[in-house]
Amino acid sequence: MEIYLVGGAVRDTLLGYPVKEKDWVVLGETPESMQAKGFRAVGKDFPVFLHPNSSEEYALARTERKTAPGYKGFVVHAAADVTLEQDLIRRDLTINAMAMSPDGQIVDPYGGQQDLQQRVFRHISPAFAEDPVRILRVARFAARYAHLGFVLAEQTRALMQQMVAAGEVDFLVPERVWAELYKALNEATPTAFFEILNACGALAKIFPELHALFGVPQPAQYHPEVDTGIHSLLCLEQAALLSDKPEVRFAALVHDLGKALSPKDNLPHHYGHETAGLPLLEAFCKRLRIPNTFRVLALQVMQYHTHCHKAFELRAATLIDMLVNLNVFKPHHHFTDFLLACEADAKGRPGYQSLPYPQAVFLRQIAAALQGLDISAVTNSTLQGPQIGEAIRQLRIKAATSAIQNYQL
Repeated sequence: MEIYLVGGAVRDTLLGYPVKEKDWVVLGETPESMQAKGFRAVGKDFPVFLHPNSSEEYALARTERKTAPGYKGFVVHAAADVTLEQDLIRRDLTINAMAMSPDGQIVDPYGGQQDLQQRVFRHISPAFAEDPVRILRVARFAARYAHLGFVLAEQTRALMQQMVAAGEVDFLVPERVWAELYKALNEATPTAFFEILNACGALAKIFPELHALFGVPQPAQYHPEVDTGIHSLLCLEQAALLSDKPEVRFAALVHDLGKALSPKDNLPHHYGHETAGLPLLEAFCKRLRIPNTFRVLALQVMQYHTHCHKAFELRAATLIDMLVNLNVFKPHHHFTDFLLACEADAKGRPGYQSLPYPQAVFLRQIAAALQGLDISAVTNSTLQGPQIGEAIRQLRIKAATSAIQNYQL
């Protein structure tokens, strides 16, 4: 068997980056000969096989021909006479179109090593435009490698822009959009994902709720960056520094979606944006089929981030109602993640990145004091129904008042 390591494994090996998975291309074989050697067929759209021992993927060399719009509109040809160069040219970027032989020799027919050295994302051929998923992939590669200095080639940005104008991104399905977004949120520089999409016009099509924030002003005395879209990306940047959890990063990114709905007559102020944006966020999550863990935290941060920032000014009753709605008194809650996302919001402004966020310390201490509160006198009383809940609430308000006074001392 003539086999080559291909794609991301070669790229990351040359970059000195950790290789998470290996993909192999096989020349001169057929599905029948692969199965005769013990490989297990798993590919639906083209011949891919799992190695009988390592379970790594081995794909027959193939070519593709565009037959319809979207990322599934292809006819795949896999045969023993397909060359390695023919297989590599159907890939997206030059840095992903290199192969490595078993003895370590690099096969690089399209200049991938040079672009890797120059830190450039460059498409291989005009066939790049045939698959809209490639726009998302390039954006996700930017999220992974931007900290290494990678930039998008101007010709590739222009081609991506043409793809958007031609309506190719309209064929992206929610599951694929979320899959790429999820990967981007886990990368070192997730903001680069959205910057690339915005640069080619895809953000408006794929994430219109986020795109609508750009150009929306905020009060300069609180937001030196002024632009709400820029602020959202700065919040994501801070969230990536504060937490490696994609849920926290997502919540920080979308917490201000409601500001796009503020009446123009009120700008740059955004009265009630915390609740105005909730239906918008719900629809956003539903459209992209975003998992519930992301949705719940994002809704909490959207609704209560202003309360969190004003924690020292809140009345005890307001503070208790917020903690109840954040499920702090239940066994399972996301309070720590909530505080991290709110801190990212506070620091997502020029000049505020290094400032402390004492509100988180304060709320954490108040919550800890209240979580140990003895409510047995209420639960063992003769009160019934809503009376029990209100009596517990009053106990907590009283305890919170005391805890606040002690904290201030």
